[in-house]
Amino acid sequence: MSDPVLLDQYITGHISPEEDYLWELDRETNLKTIRSRMLSGHLQGLLLSMISCMIRPRYILEIGTFTGYSALCLAKGLAEGGKLHTIEIDDEVEIIAQKYFLKSDMADRIIQHIGDARTIIPGISESFDLVFIDADKREYCDYYQLVIDRIPVGGFLLADNVLWDGKVVDPGAWSEDQTRGIMEFNDLVQNDPRVKNVILTVRDGIMLIQKIGM
Repeated sequence: MSDPVLLDQYITGHISPEEDYLWELDRETNLKTIRSRMLSGHLQGLLLSMISCMIRPRYILEIGTFTGYSALCLAKGLAEGGKLHTIEIDDEVEIIAQKYFLKSDMADRIIQHIGDARTIIPGISESFDLVFIDADKREYCDYYQLVIDRIPVGGFLLADNVLWDGKVVDPGAWSEDQTRGIMEFNDLVQNDPRVKNVILTVRDGIMLIQKIGM
């Protein structure tokens, strides 16, 4: 059986290199935050960038900014004149995200919101060609219900951490709030006839969802 560490090194060595400002953001996040594992990172960030570039969204909604790595990756695919709304409940990481938005020259495409996404989303007027959910796992179902009618047919939604460290198949973890939130979300999507979906086994699992009907 292959060594997972060596396999990760092989994968990292065979993908496009990370931009300098993203490498710096990764480093600063690891040095200055206690939850650096929440950062999307190079592999996942590159995947987000490529998906966004394929879709060419006019408007993107991100729920869960953290220090801004995923927002920067998603913003690369915006259509001309497009905007990305990103929402973060923790105001302590806002300054780090702002710093790297400016470093990237994409600050004019990114609109930051600080607060509870469940109260902020209704106040945003746009519909969204692409939505990325990576926030409180207990609230994934709430986020989904808030945004699904704001996504046009043909639009996409991405949800991170849908395997939750494998706890979704560990009965001993099913009573945990975060695990239960992820499982309820996965079931909600699976049973929604308005969408089709696939789970990508990148890092902690990304659900790729396309809206196919009203």
